[in-house]
Amino acid sequence: MRLAYDDLGPKNGRPVLLVHGHPFDRSMWRPQAEHLTRSGYRVVTPDLRGYGQSKSHDTKTGLDVFAKDLIDLADHLHLERFVLGGLSMGGQIVMQLAMDHPGRASALVLADTFAGLDIPQAKQARYDTADRIAEEGMEHYAEELLPKMISKQTRATRPDVEEHVRTMMRNAPKEGAAAALRGRAERPDYTPGLAKTAVPTLVVVGSEDEFTPVADAELIHREIRTSTLVVIEGAGHLPNLERETEFDEALSTFLNDSGATP
Repeated sequence: MRLAYDDLGPKNGRPVLLVHGHPFDRSMWRPQAEHLTRSGYRVVTPDLRGYGQSKSHDTKTGLDVFAKDLIDLADHLHLERFVLGGLSMGGQIVMQLAMDHPGRASALVLADTFAGLDIPQAKQARYDTADRIAEEGMEHYAEELLPKMISKQTRATRPDVEEHVRTMMRNAPKEGAAAALRGRAERPDYTPGLAKTAVPTLVVVGSEDEFTPVADAELIHREIRTSTLVVIEGAGHLPNLERETEFDEALSTFLNDSGATP
């Protein structure tokens, strides 16, 4: 599987691989890529298969498949070890990769994500939503999600962020998004593996996140003894875009403190 990706910053910089969420693309990480490359990091941001410019013919894409794609990309770029971060579904892919490919990540960033399984109703809703968007496309789905993706404060004060998020969601290929929803519904429970995490981990969440509230981040933080928890005030599910300055500061502090310097 050939993924579309950006590889920015000095090639000898400390590598940071950032994984976008659903239903977005690699432009979700643009503020962090710009910030970190200015500090000398090498930042790799791929489009997951079926999203952005990465093609796929899957009807169901498991998170283990996404994780293997990322390992293949890292191998292609000769990245033996790297800082690995993800938001929402991207965070779950990070947990999957850490489980399936131990030793590759030197540090983790888990943003606005949760480790447990869906309740049965939520699992069925993923299948139903997948069928719906495969049939009708992303436009109505995007408009329904938008008010929950970003906080009311962001919608009132950051029209640029709202438009970027709307554009990513509406432009997401419907087949890829549907395949990911079906695969995500069948993901394993990552909670038991959290306590085995031995690398430095940043757990970050928006204070107004409706999808993965602060309590979900607190659970991950309690289980990973090597973790730091940061709550971004006023942000919803996408604090890296809604409050990019605060998010970038938390990320830089974590990378410096964890020894993940360029």
